[in-house]
Amino acid sequence: MEGRRIVLGIDPGTAILGYGVVAVEGDELEVVDFGVLTTPASDPLTSRLLTLFSGLIRVIEQRRPDEVAVEQLFFARNVGSALAVGHARGIALLAAAKSYLSVSEYTPMQVKQAVAGYGKATKKQVQGMVQVMLDLPAIPQPDDAADALAIAICHARWNDQMGGRFSL
Repeated sequence: MEGRRIVLGIDPGTAILGYGVVAVEGDELEVVDFGVLTTPASDPLTSRLLTLFSGLIRVIEQRRPDEVAVEQLFFARNVGSALAVGHARGIALLAAAKSYLSVSEYTPMQVKQAVAGYGKATKKQVQGMVQVMLDLPAIPQPDDAADALAIAICHARWNDQMGGRFSL
């Protein structure tokens, strides 16, 4: 893909949803924005989901991404947390669809491979590479925002022309 494009990465969660916006031009990456959307556990689920949806729509309207990348629910030991992440993923997919944006999904292992060069890299290794790749003075905080930036970087580095391999 030629020219500058904006990628919104989303690390879904019901309590904390991370987002990271990265500008991509050729091999160059530039951070545009990152942060988190939070909801109180004491609020009803429907209110929490509406808060996340409204927040994502605001991010999309303000940052105008060309594409959205969302972390896939790969494996969860806790059924409750898997369900919560599933709800948040649905909200992210809905916000992208409402905004007519294409969505790509990546497993945690694909994100680690694309960013750190190793599919079993630690969270800290990935976050350190996010800092380096985006030329940031520190690892982005909170962790959910750094993870969302990693997802955006993963998408930026994914090369469909290479048959589903990462271009490193």
